[in-house]
Amino acid sequence: LQNGQGLCLPLRELAELYLSSGRYQIVHEAAQRRAQVTCNVEGRDVASFMAELKATLAKQVQLPAGVYLAFGGSAEAQAQARRQLLVQGLLAGAGIVVLLALVLGSGRAVWLVLANVPFALVGGVLAVFATGGVMSMGTLVGFVTLFGITMRNSIMLISHYQHLVRAEGMAWGLEAAVRGAVERLVPILMTALVTALALLPLALGSGEPGREIEGPMAIVILGGLITSTTLNLWVLPTLALRWGRFGH
Repeated sequence: LQNGQGLCLPLRELAELYLSSGRYQIVHEAAQRRAQVTCNVEGRDVASFMAELKATLAKQVQLPAGVYLAFGGSAEAQAQARRQLLVQGLLAGAGIVVLLALVLGSGRAVWLVLANVPFALVGGVLAVFATGGVMSMGTLVGFVTLFGITMRNSIMLISHYQHLVRAEGMAWGLEAAVRGAVERLVPILMTALVTALALLPLALGSGEPGREIEGPMAIVILGGLITSTTLNLWVLPTLALRWGRFGH
């Protein structure tokens, strides 16, 4: 080393030299030292992994005074996104009900359209439990998408009933209910079939890395489409025949 007078001194005369292991970098955040540990999740969803990780750390790790754990990354981002999605979904649902009431002009018709939502919910919930029973960001997105698809199918059927009674002058009864269901059979089935075929590759590869959202979403939609399409064509006409009033 060279001092201020230009003289060179051996380093051993100034310090004790030895090999040792230590941190290659010391990071500070909010005037505190921070050590970051990262990992990638494979073969399972991030939410269940984080829940198990927190439980394991709470049982097995005793932190010294002044040291604490803070979780971040995609898991915390997904948790926040789930909360936002729930709030926004409720607001969107209220808007949909108001819009249906304005378009259909009948409270009975609105309730018949909404009756298809539980049909889809049954299949979606069964699909979630069949694949592990974990509610993740992907499953929530799947339920929101599923409700939109199934409500479209019920709107097609109920609006066609209104057309048969109001535009074609049919008396509302068993004949009109059967005719409306038969005439809307192909459009409803094609909507469900095309959607299912498009989502099938995502559902089959749901366990692969990078598909933590797309995979569960596709599984929920497929499960809900099976039950909602079947019940939409069999149960909804029966409910409409019993409770529907489609005259002017």
